[in-house]
Amino acid sequence: MSRPKVFIPRPLQPQVIERVAARCEVSVHPQDAPISFQQLADACRDIDGLIACSVRVTQEILDHSPRLRVVANVGVGYDNIDVAACTRRRIVVTNTPGVLTEATADLTFALLVAAARRIVECDRYVREGRWQSSQWQLLWGCDLASKTLGILGLGRIGQAVARRARGFSMRILYHSVDRPTAAEERALGAQFVDRDTLLREADFLSLHVPLTPETRHLIGRTELALMKPTAFLINAARGPVVDEAALVAALQSKQIAGAALDVFEREPQVHPALLAMPNVVLAPHVGSATAETRLAMANLAVDNLLAVLDGRRPPTPVNPEVLDR
Repeated sequence: MSRPKVFIPRPLQPQVIERVAARCEVSVHPQDAPISFQQLADACRDIDGLIACSVRVTQEILDHSPRLRVVANVGVGYDNIDVAACTRRRIVVTNTPGVLTEATADLTFALLVAAARRIVECDRYVREGRWQSSQWQLLWGCDLASKTLGILGLGRIGQAVARRARGFSMRILYHSVDRPTAAEERALGAQFVDRDTLLREADFLSLHVPLTPETRHLIGRTELALMKPTAFLINAARGPVVDEAALVAALQSKQIAGAALDVFEREPQVHPALLAMPNVVLAPHVGSATAETRLAMANLAVDNLLAVLDGRRPPTPVNPEVLDR
C-alpha cells in the first residue's frame, strides 16, 4: 500500500520533518523564503496533505490539488486559507491554538513596555554615540503602574496579556464578543466595558481579535479619534484589523501618542510613514517566534496532519463539520 504524500513549503525543524517522513512520502521546499503560486500549485498536484506554513491556500491552489485531504496550518490564525472552499471539498483544515499563547503574550507586553519606555529610541541613542552626558529630561517615557490597559478580544492570548498586566499593577478593561465567566474575570482583574468606553479610557489599547470580514479595519479613523492623545495602540493580532492609513494620520496629527506593531496591513510591506516615526515600535510578525513555541506549533500541525491521514479526528480542527459528515 502506498504511503500518503505530504508537502511542507518551509524547511521546518529536522525532527518535525522526520516525524512526517516516518509515516508519509514527504517533500520539502528547501528555502525559508516565500514560495510562488506556481511552485505551490505544482507541489500540490498529487499530495494528500499540506502543512501550511506561511503560504496562502486559495481556491486556485485547491483546483490544482485533487487528492488533498488535509491542510494543517502552522498558526492559530487561518485567514491565509480559504476554509469555505476546503469545506466544500471535504478537506479538513486544522490550526495550532494554545501552544503559542504565552509567547505571543510575551511579545505583546514587550511591545507595550518598549513603547511606554521608548526602548528602541534609547537603544538608537546609545548606538549612535549621542549619550555624552546626563540630562534630566532625556527620553522620558511613561509609567505602567495604575495605567489602564484596554484589551480588545479576551481570548487565550488576551487573557494571557491581562495576567501579565496584573504584575505591572495596571487597571484592566476589556471588550470581547466571547466573555469569560465572572470567576475568570475576577481572577484576571478584568472589567468588561462597551467598545467606546474601552477606546476612551485605555492608556494602552491591545488588539487580540482574529481577522474576519467583521474585524477588518476594526480600528479606523473613528475609533482612533476616541482614544486619548496620550494613548498607545498595540497590535500583535493581524495587520488588517487596523486601517494603517488612518493610524498614520492619527500619529501624524498627534491624536494618539504612539504605536507598537508586530503585524501590518500588507505584510511584508510597511507604510513608509511608520518607518520614519520614532514613537512607533516595529517588529516583523514574530509573536510566536521562540524556539520552544515554533517547535510546539510544528508538532501540533503534524499531529493534526497524521490524524486525518490515519482516519482519526485531529486535535484542533477548524472545520469539524467535514469530519461529522
